[in-house]
Amino acid sequence: MGDNGQVWKDTGRSDEDLVNELMAKAKAEGVDMVGENGLLSRLTKTTLENVLEAEMDEHLGYAKHERSDQGGANARNGARAKTVTTEAGPVELEVPRDRDASFDPQIVKKRQRRLSGVNGIVLSLSAKGLTHGEICAHLGEVYGAEVSKQTVSAITDAAMERMAEWQNRPLDPALLPYRVATARFCLSRLTAPSTVLRPR
Repeated sequence: MGDNGQVWKDTGRSDEDLVNELMAKAKAEGVDMVGENGLLSRLTKTTLENVLEAEMDEHLGYAKHERSDQGGANARNGARAKTVTTEAGPVELEVPRDRDASFDPQIVKKRQRRLSGVNGIVLSLSAKGLTHGEICAHLGEVYGAEVSKQTVSAITDAAMERMAEWQNRPLDPALLPYRVATARFCLSRLTAPSTVLRPR
């Protein structure tokens, strides 16, 4: 669905034609490709809001501006603003609400402030040896996202906790003999004398 509730129809044009048209329109209007209010952040905003509306439709059982078959049952109750950090930069979303407060969105969960791609970027930069301050500066320069050192620290700490849990997980007893046999084979290959062929 588009912003005005129109259903998207296949126009027969290729994706490349549509992207070129969008880029030409953005260039004509003086819109940057990236950064705050750039083309990518606008597309991200539109896509996420459309998915949130579709999730609300599914939750309530009817589309926006339609009447419910269930009289006084749960209904839409406006929207609330929420800023989410994405790979395209910070995006302000209008998240729909319902009267019962039972709507639990999945694309952008309640209390979620970063989409998962941002966590991957932070972990990648951390693995490359950047300090938390350098990561914050990088995200600010490249994506226009203001991320605190505490947020970067929380992301890396959560990853370290998951890694520690994985390292300390109980081994499956059914697979233990295979692991022991593999370890013995590898050990015997390391300790066996090697034969070196020398040219004559």
